[in-house]
Amino acid sequence: MTQMPCPRMDCAVDAAMSVFEGRWKSVILCRMMREDRPLRFKELAEGIDGISARILTKQLKEMESDHLIVRREYAESPPRVEYSLTEFGHTIRPVLESMYTWGTGYLEHRGLKACCSMEPLP
Repeated sequence: MTQMPCPRMDCAVDAAMSVFEGRWKSVILCRMMREDRPLRFKELAEGIDGISARILTKQLKEMESDHLIVRREYAESPPRVEYSLTEFGHTIRPVLESMYTWGTGYLEHRGLKACCSMEPLP
């Protein structure tokens, strides 16, 4: 009998949730959507308080593997690398907007106020 990988990729919810594994992916994706242009590594790092270069690199590689972003290298001196959302990456926008709305309501339900680096997307 073949054992299913974890998370179960035959379950749509598990597959969707696997895309958000990692504390920073939603923040990175929102930043890229807000800017709506290719961003260099330094621009991403400076725009996300508290993320280390190692973790940003790891999260970007995972999102590239998930086909959400594309990494483009330019043969220049000094070398230039830019990250941008793929066409498929743009399809995650309504999911992030819904999560933000739901999360805000959840916090209010618990008597708390949303206080995070993310904001509703324009």
